[in-house]
Amino acid sequence: MDSIRQNRAANALPDFRNLGVMARALVAVNALGLAAALAGEADWMRALDAFVRHAVLIEPPLLMALAALYAASPLLRRMPYWPACAAVLALALALAAATRSTLGEFAETGLARVLAFAAASTVLVLAYLALHLRAHSPALAEARLQALQARIRPHFLFNSLNAVLALVRSDPRRAERTLEDLADLFRALMSDGRSLVRLADEIALVERYAAIEQLRLGERLRMSWELDQAPVDAMLPPLLLQPLLENAIYHGVEPGTGIGDVLVRIERRGDRVQVQVENPAHGQPGARGARARAGNHMALDNIRERLMLFFDAEARLETRIEGGRYRVAIEFPYRSGA
Repeated sequence: MDSIRQNRAANALPDFRNLGVMARALVAVNALGLAAALAGEADWMRALDAFVRHAVLIEPPLLMALAALYAASPLLRRMPYWPACAAVLALALALAAATRSTLGEFAETGLARVLAFAAASTVLVLAYLALHLRAHSPALAEARLQALQARIRPHFLFNSLNAVLALVRSDPRRAERTLEDLADLFRALMSDGRSLVRLADEIALVERYAAIEQLRLGERLRMSWELDQAPVDAMLPPLLLQPLLENAIYHGVEPGTGIGDVLVRIERRGDRVQVQVENPAHGQPGARGARARAGNHMALDNIRERLMLFFDAEARLETRIEGGRYRVAIEFPYRSGA
C-alpha cells in the first residue's frame, strides 16, 4: 500500500511513472544544459546556439533514460535508496556514452565532457527530487491531514446526538445504528491517514455520514448516488469523500428552506477515476443572493494539497457553478488495491 510516511521520503526514489516527476526531471536536465551553455559563452545568442547544437547529446539519452526509469520504477522503489541511485547514475552514463559513440565524429563534445555532464545532471536531479519529496511529506503532510480531521463541526456531533436521543424510545434500533455510524465515522477521523485506502471503504464511510445527516435534516436532504461504475478497488487518500459531502450539505442544503438535492457520482474512465459532488449553490462564491459561508475553500484547498501529496500532477480538483448547482470534480489515476 502506498504511503507518505517519514521513511518513504528518505529511503526511496520518487515514482518515475508519475507525470509530475518525469516533467520535473525533463525540465531540470534541459535547464542544466542551458546553464552549461551560458557558462561557456558570454553572448546570449551564442549560448542558445551552443545549447541547440548540444541538444543532440542531451535529448536522446534523456528520453531513453526516462522511458527506462518508467519501466523500472517499481523495482527501483523496492531497492535501498543508495543502490537505486547508483543504478540510475549507471543507466544515465551508459546511455550518454552510447549516444556519443553512435554520433562519432558528428559530435562536437568529447566523451569525457559528455559523461561529466550526464553524471552531474543525474546527481543534481536526484537531489532535487529528493528535496521536493521531503518538502511535501511527513511532518507537513501529517499536519495538514490532522487539520482536515479536526474540521468536522462540533455542532454536527451535538445535533446528531440530540437526534439519537429523540429516537431512543421511539425507534431504538435506528438509534443504535446511528450511534454505530457515528463511532465508525470518528474512528476513521482518528485513524492513521498517511496511507491510501480502498474506494469501497471510503464509500461505506460517506454513506454512514449521509445516513447521520439524513436523520438530522430529514426530508430537507435528498441524496442521489451514482456508484454503479465506481471502481471499488481503486486507491485514494483517506477522508476524501466525507469532507466533500459535508461541504455540500453545510453550504448547499442547510442555508436553504426547501429540499436540497445532493448528488455523488463516482466512475472510472480508462485509467482515471472521476468523482463529482453536486449541491444547490446556496452560499457558494458566485451564487446570487447568498452570502458565502466560511470554511469551504479551506477544505477544498486541503483536499487539493493532499491529492498532490499522493498523486502529484496526475490529480486535479475543479469547482464551478452552473444552472444553480455547485459542482466539485476530482480526478486521479486509477491504482488497484486488490
